[in-house]
Amino acid sequence: MTEKQSPWRNPWVQGWIGLLVVFLMANGVMIYLALTNNPGLVVDDYYERGQDYEKNMLKRQARDPGWEMKVIAPERVDVGIPARYGVRITGSDGYPVAPDLVTFYAYRPANSKLDFSIPMEATDSGVYEANVSFPQLGVWDILISAKHGDDEYNLPYRVSAGVN
Repeated sequence: MTEKQSPWRNPWVQGWIGLLVVFLMANGVMIYLALTNNPGLVVDDYYERGQDYEKNMLKRQARDPGWEMKVIAPERVDVGIPARYGVRITGSDGYPVAPDLVTFYAYRPANSKLDFSIPMEATDSGVYEANVSFPQLGVWDILISAKHGDDEYNLPYRVSAGVN
């Protein structure tokens, strides 16, 4: 008569238990990293900003002058090397527009500490440019903001710095 072996000694059972342990440990490490490396991309006054946006959205749409904004971007952007970015702003009639202030904002989705902004200078009628140098490799969200009086008009754009 043969003795009955314990199921815990079976290599298949041991393999499945080992796989479950590795899975749980990997998830634990990922949860730990997510909690300790939070980039903090949420603003402190998010609720107030949302209320202000909703309250003023219809007013902004009513005052929209119909400007057309077009980004002038270089074909390739390298890390640490200045690149010339521009924007061409024309009115609904096709003539150049001169806003009060044009600013280039760069946001790093993975790390808000690297965000920066640069004022853009008028180089021609309706054309504003700035030299921009990205400090880190990867994807950057760009927002070109043109302020005219109390109104602000934005143009979003996405760039991959140092990536072909």
